[in-house]
Amino acid sequence: MCDGSSEAIYLENGSIVSPKGFYAAGMYSGVKKSRKDLAVLYCDTPAHAAAVYTLNQVQAAPLHVTKASLAQEHTLQAVVINSGNANACTGKQGEKDAYTMRQKTAEKFGIKDHYVAVASTGIIGLDMPMDKIVPHIDQLTIGKGQEHATHFEEAILTTDTFTKSTCFQTEINGEKVTMAGAAKGSGMIEPNMGTMLAFLTTDAVIAPDMLQLALKEVVDTTFNCITVDGDTSTNDMVLIMASEQAKHDTLTPEHPEWHRFVGLLQAVSEDLAKDIARDGEGATKLMEVEVSGAENKQAANQIAKTIVGSSLVKTAIYGTDPNWGRIICAIGYSGVKINPDTIDMKIGSIPLLQQSEPIAFSEEDATTYLENETIYIYVDMNMGEAKRKAWGCDLTYDYVRINASYRS
Repeated sequence: MCDGSSEAIYLENGSIVSPKGFYAAGMYSGVKKSRKDLAVLYCDTPAHAAAVYTLNQVQAAPLHVTKASLAQEHTLQAVVINSGNANACTGKQGEKDAYTMRQKTAEKFGIKDHYVAVASTGIIGLDMPMDKIVPHIDQLTIGKGQEHATHFEEAILTTDTFTKSTCFQTEINGEKVTMAGAAKGSGMIEPNMGTMLAFLTTDAVIAPDMLQLALKEVVDTTFNCITVDGDTSTNDMVLIMASEQAKHDTLTPEHPEWHRFVGLLQAVSEDLAKDIARDGEGATKLMEVEVSGAENKQAANQIAKTIVGSSLVKTAIYGTDPNWGRIICAIGYSGVKINPDTIDMKIGSIPLLQQSEPIAFSEEDATTYLENETIYIYVDMNMGEAKRKAWGCDLTYDYVRINASYRS
């Protein structure tokens, strides 16, 4: 659980439907062999919306449709999601199928077609089984109960081993404002968004352009700071809907409590990002790298992401091997101009380097520390004031097993 902003309070029993106006559902339609695979998120009023998408130049049909929907009014009332089939690299038929999903969802809820976003995740290059999806869209039964939220969370998963959701609350103009999120992601995760989908809901009052501004800022420090395997997928997005049903003044950067909203968004996004990293395919440990003392935030970010993305670092973490040489090596090839003589480094509370000089440490203590489920690595470049974090996971034998049989 992320602390986020000190003004954002974690709601232990909160879910994607906790903000005012939101409902959800998830069910089995037959796209996957047995697990739930079709979901919908619905708002009872038109909600301002914003999204950030994968940077892969090959983008799946649902992304094209969602972009088209948002381009009209930057407003949504529903998101329909299927898992098990990515509807990616499926040509003109795939585009038609994504628009059909949009149309059928709009008809079910009696809303405009372009008030619906579409998302898919699963195997690339297979035709969509529309004979299974279309009739089940009409059978989705939305609600605000915990079971509805849980079914939604389950239906968007692929190789994930657990559902991912979080909820925080703050006060703006003395009014309670809630934000929640649900996500999927386990493999093909690379900074700049890999195989992941994240859906955020809030009852905050905010214009679409300001929502987009805040989302882009926060995604850069959360979802874009995770990696599992270095692969960037074709389908992925972070999408946020604001029902505007809280009773505070409209949020802009000039609002005296704008920082509370951004802190709320940061807390929700960081929680989900860390869960995705923790659930890397075959992973047994979450790795958090904090780089400080960099010349600028971009440099700190690039160094941190290079460390968490290093296969040699990831395998050392899995094998509980305190081989800090792999970390310093990753720093050196990060592409950032550094001073190789001023680096401090710690694993947990154990100092390893000071001003790039090795410090004697107990390898037994370091090995014991690396048996923890969450591993913290601290690097101080001693070149400036910038600081950033990145998250990843260890690399295990199971990663190969899972991805060698992904289609089976």
